[in-house]
Amino acid sequence: MPARRNVYDVLIVGSGASGGWVAKEVAERGLSVLMLEAGPPRVPTRDFTEHVWPYQLKYRGFGDQQRLLENQPVQRLCYACDEYSHQFFINDHEHPYTFPADKPFMWIRGRQVGGKTFCWARESYRYSDNEFKAASRDGYGEDWPISYKELEPYYDRVENFIGVSGSREGLAQFPDGQFLPPMALSCGAVQAQQVIGWKFGWRVMPDRVAVLTVPHRGRPACHYCDQCQRGCFTASYFNSPSVTLPAAARTGKLTLVSDAVVSHVLMNRHGQAEGVHYIDRSTHQGREAYGRVVVLAAAALESTRILLNSRSPQFPHGVGNQEGVLGRYLMDHFTIEGGGGMMPSLRSSKREPVGRPCGFIIPKYANVGTNRNSSFLRGYRFDGDGSQELYGHAFLLPEFGDAWRQRVRADIPYYFGIGAQGECLPRKDNYVTLDPHKKDAWGIPVLHIVSSYGENEHAMAKAMRADVSAVLDEMKLSEVTPPGEALSVFGKNIHECGTARMGNDPRTSVVDRNCSVHGVRNLFVSDGAVFVTQGCYEPTLTIMAISARVGEYIAEASRRGEV
Repeated sequence: MPARRNVYDVLIVGSGASGGWVAKEVAERGLSVLMLEAGPPRVPTRDFTEHVWPYQLKYRGFGDQQRLLENQPVQRLCYACDEYSHQFFINDHEHPYTFPADKPFMWIRGRQVGGKTFCWARESYRYSDNEFKAASRDGYGEDWPISYKELEPYYDRVENFIGVSGSREGLAQFPDGQFLPPMALSCGAVQAQQVIGWKFGWRVMPDRVAVLTVPHRGRPACHYCDQCQRGCFTASYFNSPSVTLPAAARTGKLTLVSDAVVSHVLMNRHGQAEGVHYIDRSTHQGREAYGRVVVLAAAALESTRILLNSRSPQFPHGVGNQEGVLGRYLMDHFTIEGGGGMMPSLRSSKREPVGRPCGFIIPKYANVGTNRNSSFLRGYRFDGDGSQELYGHAFLLPEFGDAWRQRVRADIPYYFGIGAQGECLPRKDNYVTLDPHKKDAWGIPVLHIVSSYGENEHAMAKAMRADVSAVLDEMKLSEVTPPGEALSVFGKNIHECGTARMGNDPRTSVVDRNCSVHGVRNLFVSDGAVFVTQGCYEPTLTIMAISARVGEYIAEASRRGEV
């Protein structure tokens, strides 16, 4: 007699920003939850290194470059992957992918309980109807099937729970939220605020980050060690294992299985999801898990990969791909970086208090209201900071001994840097599909990624460079470095979105307005894959708001017997 299946109310694939919120919402409403995570749990006493000094490391923080090159040739290109924090990133040999030689893609991944929420940049911005209804404004592409007004209460819910520090500015294109007190601007940023505000009319404000400035829901305020990408013992910034997953676990309804590499969704003869097939990361044994509702929250490209690999006679090209839309409209932000210089007026023998884990942001002004640029669609925002370069400066000095100490103490230079981040248009010819030949370490077909920036992005980048250069001129800096000419590599900003986008029409989208796959009412996607447009702002807060909305919808629909 076959063993009895253990069927959970909700099966969630992925434990990061998205999966954590879905689990919290459905578990708190009484549903049983099985969460599968492809990687292992992280142990703070072993894996967090924010309080480790360079002299405690074998390579003094510069890392065993040969080992990183051998095992993480792609991951090491991320600013946060080094000797301190390489454990938060995958082994590239176990997780290959392919791309055309002339269209490189940089795929940064973190497979562990919590996903990339250990080492994300914590920037937390709301989208407005500039993003949700962009097509109605400029005629390009599709609108989201939801509006800012519909998502606003979920933004409120997420911010109130995780804690986001920021200042209220009253800008329609950059909606205010439920903020904790903002972090103070540095002396250099205050000077920039005055100069840029007077010359350009742009608002320079403290960045909005998921970092606590006051105690919040049992978590202490940030102690300003300024090493957030290495983990956080005090959980003063948001990560799902410290915030949303414990909330789900307190209900007694959450079962978490780590090291479970999901390959595809199991579909029944009625064309509905009944669970997933997964492979044990260590033993490579295949297993199955079952749920009345299945939610893919594995990050945009991984969720799409699972759907593409879920092939059967009913779905020969993958679940959700009946119209050939699955995998299409991949987006990632592009950046113009490297602009900066020294601020002579702030050179000092005293060091400014250091440690704030954020700088400033200047929200989007291009193509907002009456400020129209006919050279390109959509827009971009700026970020940067001013800081004293004590350690970098000290390492480069030629003196030794007492002469070196005297030089360091007497004259600390002050650096100012600014960059810009632009919106990538959703284009059908930016897509992912399964590679017909290559598989990962668990025998699962890998993605072939085809992506590039188009004419609009290059035209926008020209305006971004001009604006950054103008700011550098007005700041009266010395030793100026102009902004770089090259656009960042596709994927470098780790904001990949799209490929299973949301919409009312099954012919042009993969999921509906509730993130349910068209025609498969009990299969949901709740991460960045569902984005229709990307805007120029980081997507994580919007991913969490969407996930909270999805969790609430699943619970209510389950109560009504609709899923």
